[in-house]
Amino acid sequence: MNVIKFGGSSLAEGSQLEKVIAIISADTARQVVVVSAPGKRFKDDIKVTDLLASYAEQAIAGDDTVAIQAEIINRYRQIVAYFNLDETEIIGTLSEQLAKLSRVHYPSFDYLYAAFMGHGELLNAQLIAYVMRGLGHNARFVSPADLGMIVTGTPRAARIREDSYTRLANFQIAADEIIIVPGFLAYTNEGLMATFSRGGSDITGAILARGLHADLYENFTDVSAIYAVDPHIIDHPAAITTMSYREMRELAYAGFAVFHDEAIIPVIEANIPINVKNTNNPTAPGTMIVPVKQVTNPRPVTGIASDTRFAALYLHRYLLNKEVGFTLRILEILAKHGVSYEHMPSGIDDMTIIFDKTQITDAMRDAICDEIQTTLEPDHLEWIDDFAIIMVVGEGMNNRIGAFSEIATPLSDAGITLPMINQGASQISLMLGVRAEQVDDAVRVIYDAVF
Repeated sequence: MNVIKFGGSSLAEGSQLEKVIAIISADTARQVVVVSAPGKRFKDDIKVTDLLASYAEQAIAGDDTVAIQAEIINRYRQIVAYFNLDETEIIGTLSEQLAKLSRVHYPSFDYLYAAFMGHGELLNAQLIAYVMRGLGHNARFVSPADLGMIVTGTPRAARIREDSYTRLANFQIAADEIIIVPGFLAYTNEGLMATFSRGGSDITGAILARGLHADLYENFTDVSAIYAVDPHIIDHPAAITTMSYREMRELAYAGFAVFHDEAIIPVIEANIPINVKNTNNPTAPGTMIVPVKQVTNPRPVTGIASDTRFAALYLHRYLLNKEVGFTLRILEILAKHGVSYEHMPSGIDDMTIIFDKTQITDAMRDAICDEIQTTLEPDHLEWIDDFAIIMVVGEGMNNRIGAFSEIATPLSDAGITLPMINQGASQISLMLGVRAEQVDDAVRVIYDAVF
């Protein structure tokens, strides 16, 4: 049995859903389908999830929400109309659920937003099951609550409870049926809707693949493969046919858009292979993501990823390495302000602390810098806001002599400096820190050198 997940662009309108149904029907192993909310139909279109965000804001403000509800429902109505099916029953059901959202009392604004945002997927899963039944398929809508998916954590960054996997393993699916499950959402023990973080539908798919003991997790997107580098930086980059879980994790962390870096952890834990494929070109083989032992003849470099969401705090103090508790005091300051760090490379007199700057406000930054300056009295302290990270990743890099020089020398020749270099303990990745304005040029130089 396969778990198959479709993103928002694959479900944006009736013609796309028609392709999706054909893909599902092409393989009887595809019995568990995870769906996102309808995405953009064209460049300047609005995703249903964004429409739901507007609905939530209007409801909070006490505004009339009739127009926004009608706009949301019309997206689903157009999909039903494409298949020439009677809309009376399904649109009436979806409309009532949508209207009810603004009448419910929520424990907090976070729970309110989670409920509104999650309904894009919830309504779409019901609609897709209805359409498939209308076309003669044995399809059934199944809620995460029916599957026993219970979450903890915060309302908009939920985490699956471990005992959910036991309930999933006991869930019965008939041999000839297809279940349609909304991605992105689950429920707390109190029955409140909560949503996963970024890449939420991918997380749902991975959880179901592990819990239902799937043979394969198929993730359909709008690209025919995962590419070795961002196609916006390099024209027609090399496609990756096979990569390891840990290569994917390293690359996703630094900006690969196919998966959020946490999304595939459940399938990694269960050793279930992932196949990334294209809804618009389903016969293309796509990219297989597998355990490292299944990667044969690994490339020296599989992929290059970059991200500009980082900032760095550079600290210089003589004999820093000999001062007991120095790093501990920095960590205590960060913990006091509720800030986690990404990396902390250091030398005998220097330390660089790298942050995801999306979690840090200007006030938090100033408070942290002031406290470090006052408490630790460094000789020099500098906040670097225009900091980017490049990850160069490949299983073939492990124990390979000269791997770094093949990357560093071309960068030096191109006049690109590297204020930070760090090799992971696995020895399959090099992390390079560069100024944000040089990051795309650096990626091009590295790609030309290794590909």
